[in-house]
Amino acid sequence: SSPLSINAFDYNCHVDLIKLLKQEGELFRLRKARQKMSELFPLTEGPDIWLEYAQYSIGGMGSPGGIDRVRSIFERAVTAVGLHMTKGQMVWEAYREFENAILSTTQLERIHTLFRRQLAIPLMDMEGTYAEYEEWSEHGVPETVVHQYKKAVQQMEKCKPFEEALMVAETPKLAEYQAYIDFELKEGDPARIQITFERALSENCLVPDMWAKYTTYLDRQLKFKDLVLSTHERAVRNCPWTMGLWKSYLLALERHGADHQTVSDVFEKALNAGFIQATDYVEIWQAYLDYLRRRVDFKSSKELEELRAAFSRSLDYMKHDVEERFGESGDPSCIIMQIWARIEALHCKNMQKARELWDSIMTKGNAKYANMWLEYYNLERSYGDSIHCRKALHRAVQCTSDYPEHVCEVLLSFERVEGSLEDWDFAVQKTETRLNRINEQRAKAAEKEANLARQEDERAEQRRKAKVEKKAQKKVQKGTRAGEKRKAEQDDYQDEWNEDAGPKRHRGNADQPTDEYMETETGLFGKATPPGYKPAPPNEDNPELRNDNSSVFVSNLAYTLEEPEAKLRTLFETCGPIKQIRPIFTGKGSFRGYGYIQFESPVSVPEALKLDRRDVEGRPVFVSPCVDKNKNPDFKVFKYNTMMEKHKIFISGLPFSCTKEQLAEISKNHGTVKEVRLVTYRSGKPKGLAYVEFADETQASQAVLKMDGIEVEGNKISVAISNPPRRNTIDKPGSSRPTGDAMPRQVYGAGKGRTQLSMLPRSLHRQSVPAGKVENGSAADGEPASAAGNAAGEPKQLSNSDFAKMLLNM
Repeated sequence: SSPLSINAFDYNCHVDLIKLLKQEGELFRLRKARQKMSELFPLTEGPDIWLEYAQYSIGGMGSPGGIDRVRSIFERAVTAVGLHMTKGQMVWEAYREFENAILSTTQLERIHTLFRRQLAIPLMDMEGTYAEYEEWSEHGVPETVVHQYKKAVQQMEKCKPFEEALMVAETPKLAEYQAYIDFELKEGDPARIQITFERALSENCLVPDMWAKYTTYLDRQLKFKDLVLSTHERAVRNCPWTMGLWKSYLLALERHGADHQTVSDVFEKALNAGFIQATDYVEIWQAYLDYLRRRVDFKSSKELEELRAAFSRSLDYMKHDVEERFGESGDPSCIIMQIWARIEALHCKNMQKARELWDSIMTKGNAKYANMWLEYYNLERSYGDSIHCRKALHRAVQCTSDYPEHVCEVLLSFERVEGSLEDWDFAVQKTETRLNRINEQRAKAAEKEANLARQEDERAEQRRKAKVEKKAQKKVQKGTRAGEKRKAEQDDYQDEWNEDAGPKRHRGNADQPTDEYMETETGLFGKATPPGYKPAPPNEDNPELRNDNSSVFVSNLAYTLEEPEAKLRTLFETCGPIKQIRPIFTGKGSFRGYGYIQFESPVSVPEALKLDRRDVEGRPVFVSPCVDKNKNPDFKVFKYNTMMEKHKIFISGLPFSCTKEQLAEISKNHGTVKEVRLVTYRSGKPKGLAYVEFADETQASQAVLKMDGIEVEGNKISVAISNPPRRNTIDKPGSSRPTGDAMPRQVYGAGKGRTQLSMLPRSLHRQSVPAGKVENGSAADGEPASAAGNAAGEPKQLSNSDFAKMLLNM
């Protein structure tokens, strides 16, 4: 109950309290808690609730006055929801069944009346009601009823597309209801507009904009006091965090003549509603102070003193409550104090108090702004005297830093009209001195900025030169390594020619173990194969045999991962039948840290993508769709959100030991947690950052308010709504930046998400020569074929016989 004492409008706290009391068996306190929650959070009165209420009341119709009481409830029900296009018919039918149950000669006319009333309303399936009336009525359907029925059918046909859209739409159907409401507003039937709004709010009761639109319509069109005020009350009870609804409620109370105590009570509730930004408190205080000012006739001291006390309290509230909570007052320009000073000057003729207020305004960091000084000067011009006007302008010239020329011009204009020669000379001297100083400061600032820009250009030029030199060195080193590699290959071929035709073996000492050469996707290597290594399957060099629609790309695995195929099979076998797994190895047999999983069916791919970021031996594995970049060059694997995610919060400052379970446990106290994501480096080490997704933006806002600044294992965390910055991809189409086999990094998720490196095999980037046409020996010589064919563009490898012919011709 402690959080409820701080914010009584915290919905989740009420739910948790009720659950706790239910577990403890505290029946009396449980009843009180439920009653308190029902007072703060009203249930929407839909057709189903009205029908259940009416049917419940039928049980007491045998008591004195019971029939009239049931009939009264049914009348209230048809008034409230009888126009509901799809469910209103149930209420009407229940009403008729009740009248049939107590049927007597005097009740026949009541049933006739119910049929006529229902047939005049556009409802779905109203043809059945008309047929039922035809069969029930002994004298047929009156002509007037037929005319009203046809008119209602025409109206129903207009509404039918909107009703059908609602039937197929998913909850909460906000866009469909919005279109329906706009249609009804154009039609202009107040009753239908009201029922459409009520239907929309029954499924969108936590959408402030819907309440604002409904209350605005009632304020401007219907203007029925009871309906207007009750709707405003429901709005602030459902969305208490929305300042605009409270502000409209205060205006509606004043508009309909509510007593002062009622308005004050509503204002106090608004202050305790838990707004999410400091400026909201400034606006609600302004609305209340405006109301109090309109009550004052400035002849009676009672209301005036109450207004002054309210102004003083508002300033204290901003300084202590709002600043302590948000770190800012929300009123940097001191609008409330400006209004107070204007009221004192205009209505109370108290310029001394107005000047005191403006002195306080200027000491709060506003003395450097020209518009603030001119606002004060205009107040003195209107209600003060020329002496104080001159003082204000001289102080403005001395203090203003944003638009000093404008203030100097105003001072000179004032002295031209009202000043003496001495006043003019002093003003000219003061303005010239001030402007000269300002120009010197601007020149120094411009010179400093130019120096900084020049230094930055020099550093950029140095970086560019260093980059060019580094690239040249790499090119030289690469050429040297290529020459050594070609020389080594020629030596190998020479050794092979000198030996007898047959299986190739490594020549070493007899007492040293001989390592057999194994086939890989890139050639031969003479070291022991790593655990889990297998030769590349045939379709690695035959892209037409691959099926990217049934495959996923897996990366960020540890290079030291043993038995990668077995590990990947264990991880992905729950997603569906696996056709093959292709871990990728280097020419020396080392695991590259990525690979491909091909399933029997494409339906397994979405399940596999859900395993993205799953921990594999301390590292998050990255899982992405398998796409041929040659066929889809513009395909982006991961996309990041560049808009504010109001249902998600971003947490920083977490201890590295914090787990997802711990964070979920902390966050669930503030709403329904849908997902928790800890941000890690590619190595799997935590960054101390996390994202928590809630069911809606209301819960996320509450979580920011409650969690920001709390301590988790001794670390003070910072919490904010997720608002990722706009970013550009690293490599853009048409960029001159060199690209390799690596795909550009894509930012994943909102805010500071991870990057992913997507790599494709060379066979997708370069056209492979068919394996059958690339051989190091011929079948006639009895020599085995080499492991994998060279890619197009590389020198053709020669057989032993080719080398023999070449040497004989030298």
